[in-house]
Amino acid sequence: MVNETENTQNRILDILFRARGNTLSGVKISEETGISRVAVWKHIQALTAAGVEINTHARGYALADPDDLLFPFCFDPDLKESIRHFQTVETTMDTAKALAREDAPHMTCCIAERQTRGRGRLNREWVSDRGGLWFTLILKPDLPPPMAYLYNFAAALSLSRTVNRMFGMDTRVKWPNDLLLGGRKLTGLLSEMETRADMIRFLVIGIGVNVNNTPSHEGFQATSIKNELGRTVSRREILAAFLREFRPLTETMDPRAIMTDWRRQTATIGARVRVETLNQTLEGIALDVDNAGSLILETDTGKTETIIYGDCFHR
Repeated sequence: MVNETENTQNRILDILFRARGNTLSGVKISEETGISRVAVWKHIQALTAAGVEINTHARGYALADPDDLLFPFCFDPDLKESIRHFQTVETTMDTAKALAREDAPHMTCCIAERQTRGRGRLNREWVSDRGGLWFTLILKPDLPPPMAYLYNFAAALSLSRTVNRMFGMDTRVKWPNDLLLGGRKLTGLLSEMETRADMIRFLVIGIGVNVNNTPSHEGFQATSIKNELGRTVSRREILAAFLREFRPLTETMDPRAIMTDWRRQTATIGARVRVETLNQTLEGIALDVDNAGSLILETDTGKTETIIYGDCFHR
């Protein structure tokens, strides 16, 4: 629940956002919020300390980059009701699960500027510095648990299409659901679910996109959109475009169509890979990914293995 302080700060940010980067005086903000100029200054200081970039001038205040804000009021009407924004959380996954248990609706999007305990697949640490796009989707499909994998592949496919269309890039999906750009990791996805009887109660898909941050991950090479383009871009525009790409896919959820399109976009099939599961490590050539989302691997011993769950590294 948003408290009075947060509500006032959100009103200040909304006023500054509507100014589109122009400077507004403390008097103007005071008049619109109904609080004193001193109170305005204190809230501005608190917002700045929390990581919101606000330029302070003799004439007043201005947002440094209004196009990059991720607060609900910054999104178009068709999206803003689904946005839940936080400055810092341990993980958006855990925050989203708590919201899902409190009856947050289908397609709620939980965003954080920073995660202190971000995690990836197999409980690996995911470094989540400011400038990246860290969010988790809450999904409540009327499906049995074995069908949950489709949402992971649909999300990876949608995000790949979005980035490629917006920036003229050639991102590729990597089994099971990461995005690669020039062989380097751009995005990681992670999903978890809770069930009720024989149906999905809710599914959460955590997505971390290296956008304006400079990623540094041990064990694999990573890149960001900023590194590739040499400039910063709007995280909000990326998220909005992704949500509009992803939503129609979830309304039909055709396994054959999703997996066919995913295969066209993948860098995994035909690659030499190392696959780590909870109890073994296999190396070989990735032959295919079937319509159930399993990786078909020809191992170095000549055996063909069907791998349902694991982490994949291109060699």
